[in-house]
Amino acid sequence: MNKARQSFAVLCVLFLMSTLLLACGNSKESSSGNSTTNATGNSSAASTAPSTEPSDSSTNESAATTRSYTDYIGHTVEIPVKPQRIIYSGETYGDLLALGVQAVGYPLSMGEGQVFEDQLQGVEDVGFPINLEKTLELQPDLIIYAGTDEADFEQLSKIAPTIIFDTFAPLQERMLDIGGILGKTTEAEAWLAQYKTAEDAMWKQLKSAGMQEGETASVFTYYPGDRLFIMAATGLSQVLYGENGFKATPAIQKVLDEGKGFQEVSMEVLKEYAGDRIFILTPVADEAKQSTDNLLKSPIWKSLPAVKNGYVYTQDIMKTSSDATTREWLLGEIPQLLNMK
Repeated sequence: MNKARQSFAVLCVLFLMSTLLLACGNSKESSSGNSTTNATGNSSAASTAPSTEPSDSSTNESAATTRSYTDYIGHTVEIPVKPQRIIYSGETYGDLLALGVQAVGYPLSMGEGQVFEDQLQGVEDVGFPINLEKTLELQPDLIIYAGTDEADFEQLSKIAPTIIFDTFAPLQERMLDIGGILGKTTEAEAWLAQYKTAEDAMWKQLKSAGMQEGETASVFTYYPGDRLFIMAATGLSQVLYGENGFKATPAIQKVLDEGKGFQEVSMEVLKEYAGDRIFILTPVADEAKQSTDNLLKSPIWKSLPAVKNGYVYTQDIMKTSSDATTREWLLGEIPQLLNMK
């Protein structure tokens, strides 16, 4: 089966190369001085060759349709300056939506339950793990991939320019990076500026409604197997521990200092991690939901100061992702959770 799939992929790549060469020839006949974008939008090979006719450097720069990009793994790839047919496979798809960009392909299962799920109309499902045949069918001019497997990278690179993207990078770093990749740097900078303004306004609102300076917060969730996790540098915690936000408890701060997104903890040490306010993320799996119910009934849980004070808040884990669209949504949701609207 794998051998047949590889043979199919090779034939398709040969076909695409032939199509690109034909498109390049047609491009030269129809335009003597300017580069044109390949009609299929399928590969950087159609637009990397510089014009051989006399022109000044500014003309050459304005005509460039590709540029060199080095991803965080170390691959240097020629990518479109203004990609039009993007396949995005990984977390934080809401980053694209925040910049007004819609991909042609995305693993739709990753978008189920997300705050941006209703914005995915018209996006083709490339599956998870990513389906190579479907990816080829969509004729992308850029593939943005969150996986780090070199075999996957090599296969995808035969279809279109492919870069490995760090979807777990901090919001600011990630948005500036994806903005540059998409030719949307100005838009990314503008989004970050307005997000910062909205975030500052939210904390100001909460403090005027009763939030105390120096209050701590913690975020817990269960995974199947009766595994309890404290969330650190990921999801909702990234918003809560903002510049003007809640503080982490010393135990959580240690996890943050180690650069971890989360850490498994036991019931016995729950008090060390529990803050003045506790956020419980409702899991997806039924087994994990049962573990959550058991926790909430336990003597250890009931003894926590936040529980006694009524400072416990519940949110669907799928609504606390790290992407820009969700982060923006959470700025309006957190005051409602805290009943400080």
